[in-house]
Amino acid sequence: MANKLYITAAEERSGKSAIILGVMQVILKEISRIAFFRPIINDHVFGRLDHDIELILKYFNLDMEYSETHAYTLSQARQLITSGQEEILYENILKKYKQLEASYDFVLCEGTDFMGKDPGFEFDLNANIAANIGAPVLIVASGREKGTEEICTHTAIIIDTLKEKRVDIAACIINRAPSTFIRDTATNTRCREQFGCDFPLYVIPENRSLGNPTIDDVKRWLGAETLYGEASMLNLVSNYLVAAMQIGNFLDYIKEGSLIITPGDRSDIIISSFASRISSAYPNIAGILITGGIEISASVQRLIQGWTGIPMPVLFVESHTYDTVHSVIELYGRIKSTDTKRIATALGLFTRYVDVAELTSRVVSQRSTKITPRMFEYSLVETAASDRQHIVLPEGLGERILNATDIILRRGIADITLLGKVNEIQAKAARLNINIEGAQIIDPTSSEYYDDFVLTYFDLRKKRGVLIEVARDRMFDPTYFGTMMVHKGLADGMVSGSITTTAQTIRPAFEFIKTKPGVSVVSSVFIMCLQSKVLVFGDCAIVPNPDARQLAEIAISSAETARIFNIEPRVALLSYSTGGSGSGQDVDKVVQATAIAKQLMAERGLDFPLEGPLQYDAAFDAAVGKLKLPNSKVAGRATVFIFPDLNTGNNTYKAVQQAANAVAMGPVLQGLNKPVNDLSRGCTVQDIVDTVALTAIQALRAKKC
Repeated sequence: MANKLYITAAEERSGKSAIILGVMQVILKEISRIAFFRPIINDHVFGRLDHDIELILKYFNLDMEYSETHAYTLSQARQLITSGQEEILYENILKKYKQLEASYDFVLCEGTDFMGKDPGFEFDLNANIAANIGAPVLIVASGREKGTEEICTHTAIIIDTLKEKRVDIAACIINRAPSTFIRDTATNTRCREQFGCDFPLYVIPENRSLGNPTIDDVKRWLGAETLYGEASMLNLVSNYLVAAMQIGNFLDYIKEGSLIITPGDRSDIIISSFASRISSAYPNIAGILITGGIEISASVQRLIQGWTGIPMPVLFVESHTYDTVHSVIELYGRIKSTDTKRIATALGLFTRYVDVAELTSRVVSQRSTKITPRMFEYSLVETAASDRQHIVLPEGLGERILNATDIILRRGIADITLLGKVNEIQAKAARLNINIEGAQIIDPTSSEYYDDFVLTYFDLRKKRGVLIEVARDRMFDPTYFGTMMVHKGLADGMVSGSITTTAQTIRPAFEFIKTKPGVSVVSSVFIMCLQSKVLVFGDCAIVPNPDARQLAEIAISSAETARIFNIEPRVALLSYSTGGSGSGQDVDKVVQATAIAKQLMAERGLDFPLEGPLQYDAAFDAAVGKLKLPNSKVAGRATVFIFPDLNTGNNTYKAVQQAANAVAMGPVLQGLNKPVNDLSRGCTVQDIVDTVALTAIQALRAKKC
């Protein structure tokens, strides 16, 4: 089996870009160094660079030069073939491919876009290229705007033609399939029987948000100017509405995602469009496109500028309305590397409808011994999505929380409950064009659970002097309410801290979720994703100055946390001394902690390498470890690093994060009966997504224990 794959469609607008994203994510889980190669690119690319090359290079941060990623344009290829120089074409493509093959562990190839108005020529061209480089083919058959019989016939012809050309078929994906086709074919098994497949066949349903253009796509397509609403350029356009009627009639035609197309002198349409966008009685339009080169009147501009937070974008073009409409209807959606919502949707659909393990076994012949941040992140998402857990987010009104919720739901990572006032959360999500329809929203102040939570908290804390009035106040606090949801089994875990302190996040958990049996201290770890390995650092966030017993407990908890995330624990208790090279009170504490940890491991039946004291370089670097502690199973090979105090741990993880450009996931709390995790107040949307995935996996493993 060769470590290469050629992905090709047979017609335009098949949604091939979304499939490329999914396949690349699958391969990156197994192999760290991947090349992306498009033998033939379009003559007139969408923007300065080829769209798919730019998308893949930027989103996956591939270590490639743009010039390495392609060989010819479609017109160049056609000219060589028609002039009898076909062999030169294939020879040069193969030569460029071989250069990539020699430098990378896997080469993912993508065929043409079928935008050249001669699909038969392009189909043969792709088949011949795949055969020449010896790459198995993944077929992307399109179900867009087709009936069941047409899809079946079309797909069967593609499969038979490729087999006739002696091309190996790795798999087939029927993409953008209508609901009628999915209903008619029922299961993938029936599809295989229908097409006589001896390879996997998957069906992915149509998702309009992937095929529909954004306002930014419209802008670039038309060369338009943005007048207002720069922050909302990723709004999706579902339909075009040419406004040439009176307001009373116009408003009846507004639909979700409409792009209103109107000349600049129709002030009535412009004002009513803005009014509809901020009214809950009408669907949310995507934006306004001003035509005819007619500027909006000064008074209307002043009115728009006075709106707090302009709710949608306004574009301006010189062309008149008819030409503009004629041009824009030729546009379709393109996924940009910065469009996290579309990418999350594409990856979520791919994971849901494609058997990732089966596809991986067919296209990847060797696994990487290195683990990159992207590989680890995808593994987290895949594990979490395999058995969705229910995570509560108390900071439901936060913009980053809402954006993360959108991504989490699109990718199927977890089920989400947001806490806060329902109307406020829904209004803010609508204003930001964020889809949280799949999330549950609970207002603690009016929840049916409130009285029960108050009594439960009172019963648990009355011996500590808590009065019923205090219990009522506590349960108005979203963090306490969310933690109680976890305690009562109404949620599997909680993530908070984007706007609150660590103490505010974890105090309720200390009060009534409590620690696991046999665990004396709650601590934390950061999952440190370096360029070629993933490490666990603890404790870097919770316990300021642990004694020897606590340090031993932290070491064992950190090793168990590492195992939860499929990191083989080899534990190093760190100090400024390796073995007996130094002495002092701080070294003695680590020596004692190491002895206590080994005793606790024996008592609990745990088995993993653990050693201390070690200096950081002796634990991390194989050459230094062999020199300083030659017979150690941990030195130079450590995966779990235990710092002697919070000052050392916190500074070290931040230093490594900055100096090594590492991704630091966490802090992940450990030792609690149920998972509650803290966010940094400076966290990004991706940090929240990662932490929810980590929390979901903790919850999943806790249930299985």
